[in-house]
Amino acid sequence: MEPGRGKRPYWGGMGTSIMKKSKHKTHLTPNEVAELLMVNPVTVRQWAARGLLRSLTTPGGHRRFLLRDVEEFARSRGSTPAPRNSGRPERVLIVDDDNQVGMFVAEMIRARDPKIAIEIALDGFEAGVKVESFRPHALLLDLMMPGMDGFEVCRRLRARPTLNHVRIIAMTGFPSTENVERIMSAGADACLPKPLDPERLLVALGL
Repeated sequence: MEPGRGKRPYWGGMGTSIMKKSKHKTHLTPNEVAELLMVNPVTVRQWAARGLLRSLTTPGGHRRFLLRDVEEFARSRGSTPAPRNSGRPERVLIVDDDNQVGMFVAEMIRARDPKIAIEIALDGFEAGVKVESFRPHALLLDLMMPGMDGFEVCRRLRARPTLNHVRIIAMTGFPSTENVERIMSAGADACLPKPLDPERLLVALGL
């Protein structure tokens, strides 16, 4: 079944899987919960902050999760989709307000694999529409765009569990430490500097 489609819960039986992987642990870190539920650690922290997933706080201020709470949460979220796509994407959405850059990146991807379907969005609002209609496995996201910038696009996508399978690769001509940290905290899987290194981009896409 294609990631993110259909009604079958991706973590049917996840409680058993968690038990097998965590036989001797009762308190899990956000990263461990993310690995077990196959989501981004940022998503786990968002669930906890919103009170959807119970958590404990250590004296040092770190979140910890009881195994039984994670299992209960997994069962209650049976409609949550498949894990983030980590294999070769079949559909890629490029989001960049510079159409020439978008076309260049599209040709780069087609040269590696002409079977991949590609669409281009020129701003954050168009990206939101195309994410719903095109259902990409991977999204190449420019950070500096007028209107809704890449940071906001990424935050909105990661706030929606039904889109958590989408791999988000940020692109920026301003790869400062602050920008990289901001977009990674928003839930991006990678952040590449512009001008783009073709091979690095293709590797990030799994091509």
